[in-house]
Amino acid sequence: MMQQMPRPVRDIEPKGARRLGDLPDWDLSDLYTAPDALELKRDMDWLEQACLSFAEDYEGKLAALDAAGMLECVLRYEKIDVIAGRIMSFAGLRYYQNTTDPERAQFLGNCQEKITNFTTPLVFFSLELNRIEDEALATLLAENEDLHRYKPIFDKLRAMKPYQLSDELEKFLHDQSTVGAAAWNRLFDETMAGLQFEVQGETHSLESTLNFLTEKDRELREAAARELARVFSENLSLFARVHNTLAKEKEIEDRWRGMPTPQTGRHLSNQVEPEVVEALRNAVVNAYPQLSHRYYDLKRKWLGLNALEVWDRNAPLPMEDTRIVDWEEAKQTVLDAYAGFSPRMAEIAAPFFEKGWIDAGVKPGKAPGAFAHPTVVDVHPYVMLNYLGKPRDVMTLAHELGHGVHQVLAAGQGELLASTPLTLAETASVFGEMLTFRKLLDQAKDKAQRKVLLAGKVEDMINTVVRQIAFYDFECKLHEARRHSELTPDEINALWMSVQGESLGPAFSFMDGYETFWSYIPHFVHSPFYVYAYAFGDGLVNALYAVYEEGDPGFQEKYFEMLKAGGSKHHTELLAPFGLDATDPAFWDKGLAMISGMIDELEAMED
Repeated sequence: MMQQMPRPVRDIEPKGARRLGDLPDWDLSDLYTAPDALELKRDMDWLEQACLSFAEDYEGKLAALDAAGMLECVLRYEKIDVIAGRIMSFAGLRYYQNTTDPERAQFLGNCQEKITNFTTPLVFFSLELNRIEDEALATLLAENEDLHRYKPIFDKLRAMKPYQLSDELEKFLHDQSTVGAAAWNRLFDETMAGLQFEVQGETHSLESTLNFLTEKDRELREAAARELARVFSENLSLFARVHNTLAKEKEIEDRWRGMPTPQTGRHLSNQVEPEVVEALRNAVVNAYPQLSHRYYDLKRKWLGLNALEVWDRNAPLPMEDTRIVDWEEAKQTVLDAYAGFSPRMAEIAAPFFEKGWIDAGVKPGKAPGAFAHPTVVDVHPYVMLNYLGKPRDVMTLAHELGHGVHQVLAAGQGELLASTPLTLAETASVFGEMLTFRKLLDQAKDKAQRKVLLAGKVEDMINTVVRQIAFYDFECKLHEARRHSELTPDEINALWMSVQGESLGPAFSFMDGYETFWSYIPHFVHSPFYVYAYAFGDGLVNALYAVYEEGDPGFQEKYFEMLKAGGSKHHTELLAPFGLDATDPAFWDKGLAMISGMIDELEAMED
């Protein structure tokens, strides 16, 4: 139930306290007013009974339902999904506000356990549906228009049909999930939130220490990088145990299900063909020399260095304005950029600022990074940031608000159809970033400011495309190696380094200790193979934005229709109105060409 759209982990925080204005906090009362709220107890009690009565009414009987009966069954299942999602959204969001608070952690754990227990009787639903003959199901869908609306859900469930286990095994896996991957995820989160780093005589959290890597002071960047390496190394055996266990658990389940590759489950949930992902991966890897290698060699020259160290990767340029962007300016910048595309887009985004839908400040124990959580369709999304006023923080705001707009628009599809596959979930977020970037670029006062903006955008794209595909390759190697043997920390370190030099290029020198930096990436723990979705989304948006720039008639309306579709259409259907096709291998070259073109412009500025 806990669906997140986290930002790629990156490094964005200035040193020390900043005057940022009044940063908003979440108001979670639209979900529940408190953990002991009567409404929450009411919903928990209702959920327990609803799951039991659903199983009593339908288990062993799905194949005998007529179209009207099947529709009623689906609607009841959807209502259960809404209530369970509402409870878990509240518990999860409270936990992310302070992951080191034992009460919040306990409340989340108790909610997870109860809802897992309540929903175990529902496991039969997808299993029985998949036993219905294709022809019989097609007849039911043809007989009832309202039922036919749910065809994408049936299609997604039936894609899992070849990998389905027995009813008893499926119930067992569901029942033990809270002490399986979910428990290891919590161990990882709580360990990360509790780590302390000593930098120049002060104690900092992981978020703060990572974000020192974007400071102008090179000594501070180096001190932060070496302290990260020291603390990661001290905890490496624990992180290796987490990764070994989760990868082995996945291998066992995949083997029992008969999944051909470790990536198969992710591709199925993303509703994307393996060959499309492979074409994306190959296009990006082949473009490393034209993209990251070329850009980082430029950056090496700008910084006046013989070689870049890892603490220079996200360093500001020498000519970069280091002023802090306060919250009000960040808000106005993004809303103006959205309004420039369509006033409707800004109108959808405005309530996030006005109604407590954003939690922006850095606080002790708060989860690092940023995300937009859609909660459930009868409430609204919530956005989490760790805002400290850097220009990249403004881009993060634009990114997460893009998710929020997407989630608001898709809510009209209903709970089961609103959820967008990860590959398409990044579309609106990256598009929102691009709108904000283009607005700032148009307002650049001189060549130097334009250069800084272009370089910043190229770095963001490299972090989103090149770095995420390198992450994907690391995961592929990790899961393949774990099939044959438990991995020592040194062996995981070696897999990490095998993709770093290839992706970042010859401009870099890698300090001792950098080999441990795989350990802090939460995506590897929470969502195996999630990371390629960022590259997919960036490439897709680059192609989409090119269509927009060409003046495609009715682009805005087609864009909103695409977002409103949520998970009700395949990516081929969604992109067809724009004349785009992600199954064409050449499609990815178009998106990568936009990044290469920006680097061309930066190189031309050197003349």
